[in-house]
Amino acid sequence: MCGIIGCVGTEDTAYRLVSGLENLEYRGYDSAGIAVRNGQDIRVEKNAGKVTELKHAIVDDVPRGQLGIGHTRWSTHGAPTDENAHPHTGETGEVAVVHNGIIENYDELREELEAEGREFTSETDTEVVPHLIERYQAATEDLTGAFERAVDDIAGSYAIVAVAESEDRILAAREDSPLVVGFDDDATYIASDVPAFLEHTDEVAYLQDGDTAMLSADGLRVTDADGDEIEREREVVEWDAEETGKGQYDHFMHKEIDTQPEAITNALQGRVEDGDVSLENFPPGTFEGVAAVQFVACGTSYHAGLYAARLLNKAGVPANAYRASEYASGDIPATGDTLVVAVTQSGETADTLSALRQAQDMGARTTTVTNVVGSTAAREVETPLYIRAGPEIGVAATKTFSSQVTTLALLAERIIDDVAAGTPREDRASYLEALQRLPDQIGEVLGTSEAERVCRNHVHKEAYFFIGQGVACPVAKEGALKFKEITYEHAEGFAAGELKHGPLALVTPDTVVFAVFTGGERDEKTLNNAKEVQARGADIVAIAPEGVDVSACTDEVLRVPATDADLTSLLTNVQLQLLSYHSADMLNREIDQPRNLAKSVTVE
Repeated sequence: MCGIIGCVGTEDTAYRLVSGLENLEYRGYDSAGIAVRNGQDIRVEKNAGKVTELKHAIVDDVPRGQLGIGHTRWSTHGAPTDENAHPHTGETGEVAVVHNGIIENYDELREELEAEGREFTSETDTEVVPHLIERYQAATEDLTGAFERAVDDIAGSYAIVAVAESEDRILAAREDSPLVVGFDDDATYIASDVPAFLEHTDEVAYLQDGDTAMLSADGLRVTDADGDEIEREREVVEWDAEETGKGQYDHFMHKEIDTQPEAITNALQGRVEDGDVSLENFPPGTFEGVAAVQFVACGTSYHAGLYAARLLNKAGVPANAYRASEYASGDIPATGDTLVVAVTQSGETADTLSALRQAQDMGARTTTVTNVVGSTAAREVETPLYIRAGPEIGVAATKTFSSQVTTLALLAERIIDDVAAGTPREDRASYLEALQRLPDQIGEVLGTSEAERVCRNHVHKEAYFFIGQGVACPVAKEGALKFKEITYEHAEGFAAGELKHGPLALVTPDTVVFAVFTGGERDEKTLNNAKEVQARGADIVAIAPEGVDVSACTDEVLRVPATDADLTSLLTNVQLQLLSYHSADMLNREIDQPRNLAKSVTVE
């Protein structure tokens, strides 16, 4: 949440800042702004609204300079107004700051600064930072020292990037909020995420908690939490700049739905050999001694964790999925024989990181399933497992969910082999063959789907329910989440058997129920539950594999290819994604930037 970009060393700084903000807008789009140092002073341009409005505001008078910072905001402290937009300056305007995170002792610091006579112009917690820097710089005339003292005063999570009128460099610090540095021949960048500058360079270094960084046109200098100068390893990001563009698509979400075959192919590459699972850095025996597995995650990643827990339970391995925000409270026990798997697309989700650390404090064994190499989650476990989905720009996760479930399905097979309570599949080879057929089968769904036609028939209903049994249940919940995220319509996902225990009270003839079938033994129960809803006048849309007879209760059917019942839900999930996408498009919603949401939630 919130996107930060900084650039030093090039004459077209303002252009690169605005371009970087456009690439980061999935992290927040309530307001946007830039601050450019022109050699004499700092010019700040900012406004409520999207980056496009900022572009229009400066098109006739672009700020000039070789150094600057920018920000696109997801509001926490204060409404999305011009005054609350970043960058923020202090009393003199000689320092400008952008910030991601929450300053927990903001009230105390603001009262202290106001008592000194300093005036504030916004409601944000961020504004205390430039005031603190100015206060300390006035006493020492040392910008770096003043910046470090200001950061020392702050409690909470933050990624802070600052520029000063008197310096030709950028200062930055992080604690529980990501910052990555990019190195180009003619410039040095700093940002919340790689897509901000990927069109210019793929050579990066990730800052770590406690780091203070100084960026110049010549490169990077970093000191750690102890004040010692340290080198942060440079690496090359294996993403193509074209992956962060929409190409021929109207929306990133549509592109990312369509690129799921490639994403799943990448997730599987090299991980299935000779009819068995071959996970890098997780050889046979890795999980010996594990008695139970816990998945901790948020949102879409939580649904992927639910799916994986179902697969493990079916094989006799005790497993549960927990919402990370609840797990972090410490009320859920874990011991040395518990494996805790943090599932997080970005590797920076604050609640998930807190849950991961809570598990480590309790002595549990930990790993993470994530998409981002070098992310905090990847660094805080001994061995991460990457989903290899490539960059995902749409706020509503699509290809990362499919890639997470695919990767977790492989991980589940390794755990089942190693854990004493696990009962390996007798049909392991055929199951893995089915997993490898998924990319082609998803391509078939994408090429033949009638989801758009179905949406036309139901787009103006009052409520939308999604139901399923077994591994179809987490996919039903994920379908409902996608639908509500981008259509803003009332959508809920339930275990099919739970309908009669309360949700039936909400069913009317203006309700649509999407029933997910797998071709497995639980389909008959889902069929009976759908009949209960149909008897109350609701429309039933079944999402079912070829050959499964659902005619007894359905008004319409969306088909997927037949496959292993444990994997069918990955195909039905694609139909649910398309239902959400086409419905939102028909309702003229902001599909890639749904209201009140951001891609990576880095505050608790």
